[in-house]
Amino acid sequence: MMLVEQSIAPAAALPVADFRDHLRLGTGFADEGAEDSLLETFLRAAIAAVEAWTGKALLERDFSLSLMGWRDGRAQTLPVAPVSVINAVRIVDCLDWESLVEPSKYRLQQDTHRPLMMARGSMLPTIPPQGSVVIEFTAGFGPTWADVPADLAQAVMLLAAYYYEYRHEMRVGGAVMPYGVSSLVDRWRNVRLLGGGAR
Repeated sequence: MMLVEQSIAPAAALPVADFRDHLRLGTGFADEGAEDSLLETFLRAAIAAVEAWTGKALLERDFSLSLMGWRDGRAQTLPVAPVSVINAVRIVDCLDWESLVEPSKYRLQQDTHRPLMMARGSMLPTIPPQGSVVIEFTAGFGPTWADVPADLAQAVMLLAAYYYEYRHEMRVGGAVMPYGVSSLVDRWRNVRLLGGGAR
């Protein structure tokens, strides 16, 4: 399996001004806004960490999922949520010839944690030997920061502030989510069921 992020959230969608207020940085100075690119970096890092922790895309963007085979011939779990639309499904054979799968052969079953691409018939399209399938989809709560659930948005602010506060230090155990952040994101985390099965 290979998941590729095809687009990134535009800078205009990031809450840089809100983050500046959260940090209580001074205003009205001649160099106001000079740190915006640095603040954006910390915001993107915090968003990436929260997304990795929860399996959720906060801001809407496009993804591409490549698979060598289906986990279940009737439905395929998509690894990022929430998914708003499946844009295209392509079958690739061993010679790299691609064929577009008709949208009438599959449908999206939306879910907060485990969205599925479901077969409309009895089975999903056949993947040829040594071939693959590429699923292109759009995931995220919405295109603007206002679309992000309040607890996840607050978790990003807290984590970005943590990164900002300790930006000059090498922190031991930096991969561990600070408690205030983890308590906000825990209910959004995926719980693995069925022994790692397709759903």
